[in-house]
Amino acid sequence: MLKRLPPLNSLKAFESAARHLSFTKAADELFVTQAAVSHQIKSLESFLSMKLFHRKNRSLLLTEEGQSYFHDLRDIFVHLQEATQRLVTLGTKGAITIATPPSFASQWLVPRLHQFSAQHSDIDVRIKAVDADEGFLDDSVDIAVFYGRGSWSGLASTKLLSEYLTPMCSPRLLERGKPLGSLEDLSQHTLLHDNTRIAWKNWLSAFGIKNINVNQGPIFSHTMLVLQAACIGQGVALSDTVLAKPEIESGRLICPFNEKIESKLSHYLVCKESQVEQSKIKVFSEWMLSQAK
Repeated sequence: MLKRLPPLNSLKAFESAARHLSFTKAADELFVTQAAVSHQIKSLESFLSMKLFHRKNRSLLLTEEGQSYFHDLRDIFVHLQEATQRLVTLGTKGAITIATPPSFASQWLVPRLHQFSAQHSDIDVRIKAVDADEGFLDDSVDIAVFYGRGSWSGLASTKLLSEYLTPMCSPRLLERGKPLGSLEDLSQHTLLHDNTRIAWKNWLSAFGIKNINVNQGPIFSHTMLVLQAACIGQGVALSDTVLAKPEIESGRLICPFNEKIESKLSHYLVCKESQVEQSKIKVFSEWMLSQAK
C-alpha cells in the first residue's frame, strides 16, 4: 500500500489534461509549457507504475485506470476548492480580537467603533485591554496596538498615530487665581504624571525650563486616569493631544500653551507576519488607518 502521496503538481497536470484530453490546453490553463505537462504526467505514471493515457498520433485518451483515477480526483479537487472558499469566506467574517492599551481603547478606539460595525456588520470586534504588550501576540489575538518605536520581532507593524505632548488642564483650574500664562508658571501648579515622571522632565528640558520640581505630583498608571484627574482640576497633565481629543473638544480640558513636542514613541498597528494578508485583519487595519488620518 502506498504510504505517500504523489506530487501535487503532477496531480494538477493530470486532472487538467484528463478534463481537456489535451496536454496543450492543460498547459495553457496551468500557465506552463506543453513539455512541462508531459513531464508531470510521466512522473505521475512512474509513481503509480501504470499508464494513464493512450497517446495516439495527435489524440489523447484515458486508459481505464486513468478514467477511474480522474473520476476520483475530480471530486477531490472540487471538495478542495469548496474548502478553500469556505476558509476565505471565514477569513472575512466572524470575530476579530484586538489587544490595545486600556487608555487607547477608551479614548480613541471605542468612540469610533460604531462606525466600523456599521460598515462591516459581519465582523464581530472583541477588544482586549492589556497593560503591557511585551512585544508578542498570543494566539487569542488577531491584531494589536503597541506603543513603542515600531520594531518587534516576528511582527508586521504600521505606524498608526504619532504622539504630540503638551500641557493641558481644566478651565476651572485657571479660575483659582494661580497664573498659567507662561511655561515658568507651571511651578505654581501640581504636575500630573502618566506612569513615570520622565515625560514632564524631558518636556520641560526641551524648552529650556528649569527650577520646576518634577518630583512633585501624583503618578497615574493610565493616560485615561491622568486626563480624568486633570478634568476635575487636580493639576496640569502632560498628555497626547490625540488621546485627549474628546476632553479637549468637549471643553473639559484646554491647552494653555502652543508648545508641544513629538514623542519618540508612537502607537503602531501590529499583527503576526504570517497573518498580514488575512482578509478580516486587512479590513480592520485599513479602517483603523483611515480613522487615524
